[in-house]
Amino acid sequence: MEQIKTDLLVIGAGSGGLSVAAGAVQMGASVVLLEGHKMGGDCLNYGCVPSKALIASAKAAYGKGHSADLGVAEVAADVNYAAAMTHVSGVIKQIEPVDSQERFEGLGVRVIREFGHFVSDREVEAGRYRITARRIVIATGSSPLVPPIPGLDQVPYLTNETLFDLRERPTHLLIIGGGPIGMEMAQAHIRLGSKVTVIEGAQALGKDDPELAAVVLDQLRGEGVEIAEDAMVKSISGQAGAITVDTADGRSFTGSHLLLAVGRKTNTDRLTLDAAGIETTRAGIKVDDSLRTTNRRVYAIGDVAGGMQFTHVAGYHAGVIIRSALFSLPSKAKTSHIPWATYTDPELAQVGLTEAQAREQHGDRLEVARFDYHHNDRAIAERKTPGFIKVMVVKGRPVGASIVGHQAGDLIALWSLAIANSLKMSQVSAMVAPYPTYAELNKRVAGAYFSPRLFDSQTVKRVVGAVQRWLP
Repeated sequence: MEQIKTDLLVIGAGSGGLSVAAGAVQMGASVVLLEGHKMGGDCLNYGCVPSKALIASAKAAYGKGHSADLGVAEVAADVNYAAAMTHVSGVIKQIEPVDSQERFEGLGVRVIREFGHFVSDREVEAGRYRITARRIVIATGSSPLVPPIPGLDQVPYLTNETLFDLRERPTHLLIIGGGPIGMEMAQAHIRLGSKVTVIEGAQALGKDDPELAAVVLDQLRGEGVEIAEDAMVKSISGQAGAITVDTADGRSFTGSHLLLAVGRKTNTDRLTLDAAGIETTRAGIKVDDSLRTTNRRVYAIGDVAGGMQFTHVAGYHAGVIIRSALFSLPSKAKTSHIPWATYTDPELAQVGLTEAQAREQHGDRLEVARFDYHHNDRAIAERKTPGFIKVMVVKGRPVGASIVGHQAGDLIALWSLAIANSLKMSQVSAMVAPYPTYAELNKRVAGAYFSPRLFDSQTVKRVVGAVQRWLP
């Protein structure tokens, strides 16, 4: 067995692991990177990238039949599902070189294409290698959760890891799970010509502000997606092309294909964490605020750390631990400024506290500023007026923002910046956005926060009147 000694060992070449490896090696550390499956991890191969590529195809198809308001004749979209999936794979291939073994070896990282497991508190075996590292980063991510539903093992089913291998369009796609993945794929497939039924045990988009989620759900229902809520799955039966899902309340749904979108489980099974003294929780690997595990030499980042499961969180975690692992400087991960988005049409985005959470934490100190898309000139020009933004404000500072509407995922970034840097609403209001853009929505909602103070204040009116009388 070949012995390797290194400053930093990274287990997992998803977005978080790649960010750590690239940053550390370029700062002068020796780095070994283990990956037993695909470089780029879930995001590139099965998650963010392919899903957004398929959504782009679906938007193009939808636009063909919804252009009359813009003076363009509507036509029925001629959808080639296989070609749409070829587009998806082409997007992956275009991005692949950025995450490739060749690129990282060019940076100076030693890449070993094997799964690794701990044999001691600082040693990992991977294939014919035994690696000893001063610091180790676990970045193994997560995989689709397959729940123990009676009958599921008797029928073919899809997850996000197999969905994009399809080349024949599902006639009727059943989706178990009404979270972001389920709703994004539901809308994409209804627009590409499939019939779609979403089966959700509680409330669809239940982690988001219900007022905003309702805008998205109304749109999806209007497009023809059947959304069955409070529908706890009891059993599954049938065969390929005719799969039936029965729920506890007696409802029954039959479709040609079944997609599971009920959540994620962290990838820890292969790691033999006990050998390194690393504890786990139900959510994932147990970490402190610095993302250290119960083994002080080992960090866990991204999905496997058991917190928010987003690609951008893994990238953020990478920055946090590079400071700690390479420079031995204190560094802690925070969550208050972490945004998330659901890429339906309209989009749904959140950062910080929702209105309900803010009311619970701050009570009467909370103020909610709101501005509607239908007052934005760019939204009017492009017929994208459904939606609104609301910002939760305490003592003049935003503590959360919720946006539903066109480009919500882009607009939410400003509020992440504001919360991360403890900016005041006055500083956001001082921003100048080019006209006409959707970016004006952020400035206008800040203006809406100040409007009652300026225009409804008798004190302000008396001061202005006095000043005007004294002016020459």
